[in-house]
Amino acid sequence: MGDTWCRKRSSELRQYHKNYQRETWSRLLSFLSHEGLSNHGKVQKPVLKERFKSFNAMFDEIHKTQSTWVVSDEQLQSELRVSISAVVIPAYRSFLGRFAQVLDPGRQTEKYVMFQPDDIETYIDELFDGNPAQIANPNSNSSIFNRRRP
Repeated sequence: MGDTWCRKRSSELRQYHKNYQRETWSRLLSFLSHEGLSNHGKVQKPVLKERFKSFNAMFDEIHKTQSTWVVSDEQLQSELRVSISAVVIPAYRSFLGRFAQVLDPGRQTEKYVMFQPDDIETYIDELFDGNPAQIANPNSNSSIFNRRRP
């Protein structure tokens, strides 16, 4: 195989990677947007709660689906995980740091803040392993909601 063929396939792979990241992770990141959360400088709790709930549900769904996918090329698998982590974890950490204190401490925080940034990283590291044991419905014990750290 010639250099031209290899460069073309490498370029196509990079484009697929960008498309995958945009299609899958951009929607999740939209839940972490600051837009529409404040009205006259005051955070709207119902909107904030819905953002956390939506993020949690979508992240769980992505995890359940994509942890069953297999990326057998270890370098590509690692690059995917690193690129996802580089976008999702800082955005989540920033959103959590800025808005978690708006929720009432205790039960309300536990109800809506399902993940810490380290949890997100752990779950991203489970993607693309082809592990069917990760598939779960939210009511089962194998959902990531039921595996949270204490």
